[in-house]
Amino acid sequence: MGDNELGLFLRVHREAVSPAEVGLPAGPRRRVRGLRRSEVAALAGVSVEYVTRLEQGRDRQPSSQVLSALADALRLTVSERVHLHRLTKAADPTFNCRGVGGPARTVRATVRLLLDRLEPTPAVLLNRLADVVAHTEGYDHLARPLGLLDATEPNLARFVFTDTRAREVFPDWQQVADEQVAALKQGPFRAQPAMAALADELTVTAGDAFTHRVATVPGLARGSGVQRVHHPEAGVLRLAYETLELPADDDERLVVYLPADEPTAAALHALTAAPPRALRLVQP
Repeated sequence: MGDNELGLFLRVHREAVSPAEVGLPAGPRRRVRGLRRSEVAALAGVSVEYVTRLEQGRDRQPSSQVLSALADALRLTVSERVHLHRLTKAADPTFNCRGVGGPARTVRATVRLLLDRLEPTPAVLLNRLADVVAHTEGYDHLARPLGLLDATEPNLARFVFTDTRAREVFPDWQQVADEQVAALKQGPFRAQPAMAALADELTVTAGDAFTHRVATVPGLARGSGVQRVHHPEAGVLRLAYETLELPADDDERLVVYLPADEPTAAALHALTAAPPRALRLVQP
């Protein structure tokens, strides 16, 4: 399994930018997707050889100025720029000596209070390994019948890639699997011992379904969207999700699920046994 996350991220985003976006002519004989390395180099003010070294993993510690120039050339969003800078940590030889602890498994009192206030809305608190750290009762009503909470220490990535029920639970399993890998790769990935151990485990238990995505899916999962879930009691639900990143010291994220249509709103109301009240829909 490759570990050139910086190079993968740069290549995928280079191939996603059309010449028109940066004011370049496409040309009738253009055979490459997105931008050529030479075009990115010219836009960023660096040499083609340097862009090649970065993409091939032969140079993994570009300066902040170079990263910013590449981000401009590739038209990266703010979150993508932050992720690009984080990826350079994996190449820092002192990174593993900085006392980075294991994955968070505690819930601050105010975060617990927030979960209580969210009831009966389904909401789950996840750490960087996709472990379920805490959740609302509403999430329990939604997720337990699916099998997501069966394990002693539930983990969403482990469920998606190794549980035989996952492909039925998630009708759009391919997309869900992509998003799980992208979320795991937000940061130095294998430079973190706990994350490396989980990746090794999924490499063995899930095989190519996991390793292919690690090699091809860049980090930075979508923070919001609509996810379809096949619920044994309520049928197919369309859930609009919103991901809220907690402060860096928490190293956790809160995912809140809201109904994306009227049938889902009615189904969630029935599942959570909530007191009658109006549910505001979130349109995709």
